[in-house]
Amino acid sequence: MKDPYYRLQSLEEVAIAAELGIILDVNRASIDDWLRLPGLSIHQARTLVELTTMGVQFLCLEDIAAALSVPVARLRPLEPILGFYFYDHDSVESPQRCNPNLAPLQDLSQLPLVDGALAERIVQERLRGGNYRNLADFQRRLGLKGDQVAQLMHYLQWI
Repeated sequence: MKDPYYRLQSLEEVAIAAELGIILDVNRASIDDWLRLPGLSIHQARTLVELTTMGVQFLCLEDIAAALSVPVARLRPLEPILGFYFYDHDSVESPQRCNPNLAPLQDLSQLPLVDGALAERIVQERLRGGNYRNLADFQRRLGLKGDQVAQLMHYLQWI
């Protein structure tokens, strides 16, 4: 599977992916990652990502089934490629991510590389020009340098 956007078409392909060692980290998966699995809708993918973004960690298949309000049996065939890993959100190796379109000033100012003045600019520009569409829009509207955005992008998310 060299195509990063390839969607597994069947449970047989899920089994092959498992044999190849392909694992989906359920606590860090993006919407696109979830959509690679057969039988998951865009709504379900968004729900799972939204929950993990808000700090919910899935510890087992039953957690995902409960989050989606589906029977565990329906998800059981996907289990061989689902990885359940624990992340300490306070660790420097698991950076807290925030949505600059929703985050309050206090949360923004706690991000590395964001001082009080930049946090204030982020909020003011958001109020003036509306939500940031993506990282490029964020950079352009705030007039940030490429190296600064390259470091900040690990702490920002648009969901």
